[in-house]
Amino acid sequence: MQTSPDRHEYPAHWEADVVLRDGGTARIRPITVDDADRLVSFYEQVSDESKYYRFFAPYPRLSAKDVHRFTHHDFVDRVGLAATVGGEFIATVRYDRIGADGTPASAPADEAEVAFLVQDAHQGRGVASALLEHIGAVARERGIRRFAAEVLPANTKMIKVFTDAGYTQKRSFEDGVVRLEFDLEPTDRSLAVQYAREHRAEARSVQRLLAPGSVAVIGAGRTPGGVGRSVLGNIRDAGFTGRLYAVNKALPDGQKELDGVPAHRSVRDIDGPVDLAVVAVPAEQVTEVVTECGEHGVQGLVVVSAGYAESGPEGRERQRALVRHARTYGMRIIGPNAFGIINTSSEVRLNASLAPEVPRPGRIGLFAQSGAIGIALLSRLHRRGGGVTGVTGVSTFVSSGNRADVSGNDVLQYWYEDPDTDVVLMYLESIGNPRKFTRLARRTAAAKPLVVVQGARHAAAPQGHAVRATRLPHETVSALLRQAGVIRVDTITELVDAGLLLARQPLPPGPRVAILGNSESLGLLTYDACLAEGLRPHPPQDLTTAASAADFHAALSRALADDRCDAVVVTAIPAVGEGSVGDAALAEALRSASAAAPGKPVLVVHVELGGLAEALSAAASTAPQTGSAETPQSTGTPQSTRHRVSSAKWDERPQNAPGATPAGDHLPATDAPEGAHLIPAYPAAERAVRALGQAVAYAQWRRDAADPGKVPEYEDIGEKGAAALIDGLLARGQGLTLGTEETCDLLGHYGVQVHRALPAPTPDAAAEAARTLGYPVALKATAPHLRHRADLGGVRLDLADEDQLRRSYAELTELFGAPEELRPVVQRMAPRGVDVVVRAVIDPAAGAVLSFGLAGAASQLLGDTAHRLIPVTDREASSLVRSIRTAPLLFGWRGSAPADTRALEELLLRVSRLVDDHPEVVAVTLEPVVVASHGLSVLGASVRLAPPPARDDLGPRTLPAY
Repeated sequence: MQTSPDRHEYPAHWEADVVLRDGGTARIRPITVDDADRLVSFYEQVSDESKYYRFFAPYPRLSAKDVHRFTHHDFVDRVGLAATVGGEFIATVRYDRIGADGTPASAPADEAEVAFLVQDAHQGRGVASALLEHIGAVARERGIRRFAAEVLPANTKMIKVFTDAGYTQKRSFEDGVVRLEFDLEPTDRSLAVQYAREHRAEARSVQRLLAPGSVAVIGAGRTPGGVGRSVLGNIRDAGFTGRLYAVNKALPDGQKELDGVPAHRSVRDIDGPVDLAVVAVPAEQVTEVVTECGEHGVQGLVVVSAGYAESGPEGRERQRALVRHARTYGMRIIGPNAFGIINTSSEVRLNASLAPEVPRPGRIGLFAQSGAIGIALLSRLHRRGGGVTGVTGVSTFVSSGNRADVSGNDVLQYWYEDPDTDVVLMYLESIGNPRKFTRLARRTAAAKPLVVVQGARHAAAPQGHAVRATRLPHETVSALLRQAGVIRVDTITELVDAGLLLARQPLPPGPRVAILGNSESLGLLTYDACLAEGLRPHPPQDLTTAASAADFHAALSRALADDRCDAVVVTAIPAVGEGSVGDAALAEALRSASAAAPGKPVLVVHVELGGLAEALSAAASTAPQTGSAETPQSTGTPQSTRHRVSSAKWDERPQNAPGATPAGDHLPATDAPEGAHLIPAYPAAERAVRALGQAVAYAQWRRDAADPGKVPEYEDIGEKGAAALIDGLLARGQGLTLGTEETCDLLGHYGVQVHRALPAPTPDAAAEAARTLGYPVALKATAPHLRHRADLGGVRLDLADEDQLRRSYAELTELFGAPEELRPVVQRMAPRGVDVVVRAVIDPAAGAVLSFGLAGAASQLLGDTAHRLIPVTDREASSLVRSIRTAPLLFGWRGSAPADTRALEELLLRVSRLVDDHPEVVAVTLEPVVVASHGLSVLGASVRLAPPPARDDLGPRTLPAY
């Protein structure tokens, strides 16, 4: 592209797509000599006022010299970037490196002047802010550390761009010009500003897709049937509140309608704007459709057409071309191969999907990468029966298909502050950007529950998904998601079970569970299930099979009033005989008692009681109620503000009141008073208790997240000394595993002392090493197949003198081979304790991860290892130690002496600091670490250094590259 003899090749890696403040997209790329005509055309569309602000004088047109200067760059000392839409410039930015005297300079000068120009029609869209992020990243790459900008005082918009960026700044005023100087090193504030802008832009881009004012279905067939015609009918039948159009290029001349919808042969023929286009044409025709949509100003696409990356390499390339083409026009895409989107809001009523029925309006946001799983989830949430019963509605639904563009991260940005969504359920088959997803999930979970089930856990991601490589096993990723507050479940059934509880009931204040019901056996099963989930159940209260509705009401009221109870599980079986409690009466009794104490969750376990399950849900459908509107919810406390005491009394309802309506029917207003309390019902104790256990853990995470702790400072840490040592070691090569002495030196800078291990290639060398270290000693084989495998017999401990040492040496060589194969070492004995392993690794996708577990084959076999993202706080280090299943061994199990867990937590924090301070430390292993009653001993350590992997979360905002 660049044809002049420039000092550097065209930097293609600077090209990026970005989402702007209004939800549209733009392409940012370097300006080259081929852009002369584009630059002139762009400048002609800029107002005289904007030109004056840029050049401080009237400047009606660019001279040939100007055009040459602004299009010829060396990509080092002179760089220009342009933001483009539809291939045309909408804004430009450039920097010129300057010396201390303000004249043009080259490296090592580290300051540059920067200047912007944005077309008036695109001002206010956040284009300049995005360009500043990208030109700043380019400058840092080229060794520039500081920008200077001169701005006229009247140019308040540009001054605001600079001052709002969050960088450390200096401001001066001289000769009628404001001079701004700011460092380009990212700060906590600049990153916060960047994340906030990213959130607003991505949330807005999804909002434009889910709440369009007009929709065109392109590919609506002339005859009934087919994908496009089905989607058109679904949108129409749902009562979409905006304008709807059918588009089919094969329509005969003169046909103006299709199924009562205005019809056109091309989207260009539509008189008026089109916000959203649903594309349902064969894949080979999509490119033409995208061009027409882009030229007509369509804002977004839902591509249900198949034949893309899911079909193989040729389809993958077709998918990349589709995304690039759509972004050229500033459009975002859901799909391709998407099932569609749904918005049940009364202000929108959009069903741009293949679902023949719209789910009932409610407060659950639903995301599924798979169309088939999306259908299953919608069906389970819609029906009343066959498992978790009752009516719980959906606010919005997105099925992303191949998620070539819009992903779960984008939808999380939208749901985070969506007032119509209280609970988020997600089915994910892949996580394209785990680092970003974890950050967004943590923020979302602090405001509303986020429940995730991940498919393809033991296989590669689906063909259509672009996924970053990760070395972390699925269990580690799951642990990191739980650390971020995500409620991780394993099945679709558990996803719905947990979602219904969280959508209907308040969060439990603790793990103490009361159990009551009319079946002793079912109560005992529930009690055992609670223990298995780590809850603290009270002994079950058996009301006997003769219990009446009044008995259930009284027992539940007492349990909810008990300060020692945090949640109640009610068990119920069918009663036989005259005077037995009816389903409707029992449901009303439970609802009334629960509504009187709305701060604690209530769950029901029922056995073959369809009537009871439906009666329980009949209290408060999330469907629209006659004569009332749904109360807006606060995202901070979605459960506690929603439930109100029902005005009906349980003992005033007739015993023969209707207990159920057919599945899918809307409930009459008299059966569903506004704000009434729904009680979720489960067909098995294990499912109910598992959902409750997940809610308890999430509630505890919310309380802990309010005070996450801090990363402590240690006065003996030598960060500068460690940095100098690392720089010197990396000068040898791109990546290396440190030797023993180098490892000890580096860890020593962070206060981690490693016990010396002296090589013992001969018995005499072993004896000499023991005399140097002092008895008692240990003799260890360090060959790869024996290292850290005490169970194989390659270790001899507590050798008190030279005779024992020589006998042990002879035994090892007789059992395992010659010393050169065994690689024996001698190490001074450490105090007895519990052997643990500490590891840290930098994963290219997830970031830096700290892991902890007990040493030994048993823990490895069980996978009993805990993980936290680095940097780790003091509270996180404490929870890390306590989160493994074998943790009781550290706390005096079976009368043993408790280990010094405070020293262990400090070690974890020091390793976390080392990796966080020096990203060149890509792997650390401390094995074994013996934690005694007082103090600990690090007996083995290894460190690997490498150039740090790129941190895309610290760079400018970009969409995934295609």
